[in-house]
Amino acid sequence: MDMNSLSHTKWECKYHIVFAPKFRRKVAYGQIKQDIANILSTLCKRKGVEIIEAEVCPDHIHMLVRIPPSMSVSSFVG
Repeated sequence: MDMNSLSHTKWECKYHIVFAPKFRRKVAYGQIKQDIANILSTLCKRKGVEIIEAEVCPDHIHMLVRIPPSMSVSSFVG
């Protein structure tokens, strides 16, 4: 069975999500940048979300993720 299918449907739900710290402060650098990437990867695996692409910039984080239709985007982000 295809991973992107339910009993009578096929789905392809991709979302571009951007996380930014308050006032876009440049806080993600060095080891913190690697820690953020590891934490986000772990959380996505737990929730059954596939990370297609991700980039941790000093003042924000971009993620392109595939979220199953059984999960709302707000429940994934929140």
